[in-house]
Amino acid sequence: MRVLAAMSGGVDSAVAAARAVAAGHDVVGVHLALSQTSAALRTGSRGCCSREDASDARRAADVLGIPFYVWDFAARFTEDVVDDFVAAYASGQTPNPCLRCNEKIKFSALLDRALGLDFDAVCTGHYAQLHQGVLRRAVDADKDQSYVLAVLTAEQLRHAMFPLGDTPKPEVRAEAAARGLRVADKPDSHDICFIPSGDTRGFLADRLGARPGEVVDAGSGEVLARHDGVHGFTVGQRRGLGLGRPAADGRPRYVLGIEPVSGTVRVGPAESLDVWSLEARETVWSDGAGPDGPVECVAQVRAHGGLAPATAHPVGRDLRVELDEPLRGVAPGQAVALYRPDPAGDVVLGSATITAAR
Repeated sequence: MRVLAAMSGGVDSAVAAARAVAAGHDVVGVHLALSQTSAALRTGSRGCCSREDASDARRAADVLGIPFYVWDFAARFTEDVVDDFVAAYASGQTPNPCLRCNEKIKFSALLDRALGLDFDAVCTGHYAQLHQGVLRRAVDADKDQSYVLAVLTAEQLRHAMFPLGDTPKPEVRAEAAARGLRVADKPDSHDICFIPSGDTRGFLADRLGARPGEVVDAGSGEVLARHDGVHGFTVGQRRGLGLGRPAADGRPRYVLGIEPVSGTVRVGPAESLDVWSLEARETVWSDGAGPDGPVECVAQVRAHGGLAPATAHPVGRDLRVELDEPLRGVAPGQAVALYRPDPAGDVVLGSATITAAR
């Protein structure tokens, strides 16, 4: 097959490309330039999207003996990922930019271009298992990225390759070293790639400005503090609330809800974060069809953690998920991914964007 290997400059994508070459595929490496201004690029090895990352990707391609290109996707990334991220926070939601990047950039814009150039598949360093169109959790549970891939359609999965899903991360690093790839010991990325400082609140404030509102006790209605914008808060947040005094019972308060129109942030005790039911929209079923009726599954609402057994009720492209156990810190804008438990790796059934949690 003709395979386009997306090479971020990290160890995972380098080894994924190496495995595609070793499997006998005709491989071409590509690095995506995602920043419109050089000042927004990171320096050092904190994560993807820096000049150093592009250089690391090129060196890895040279070691593998494959052609290498840099493609400019900056405008598309800004529109589909960065602007979406800002707009979601402005509306009181909690988005996942990595999920959106996989959906809109790597497996929409990139895959579309790859297919237009007669490539058969896009290969990435994601940790997930994919066999005959069935997406499963990775063997390495700590690195599993199936949650952020659950948004992919059946057609996109048909043209995807995830060669690392059967391998623990330490073995991937050892393989990189054995292959002579200099990125073998490069640190993993943990921050949002387009916020070099790591200051998400400051990043949002620069783009949204001050939008004053009140922090209100959800039980009594008492105004506890004022804030400069709901974009500085997310459901489940405990620190940075700006409260001048402790609660009457001495227990910590958490963000329970955000009302962007009024600018109100409701806070209360931890137990008030429990939710038993989720409403979601824009459901994507990994098999392309989805179930005919309710399906028992495991629901996951965060990339790592936030799992509960559940029953999912599809209603057109909408979804209602009834949880058997409560989950906390669930916010509109997050994705809910649905899994079928399986000893060989839980099978991804689909994903949807949460609109309400009760």
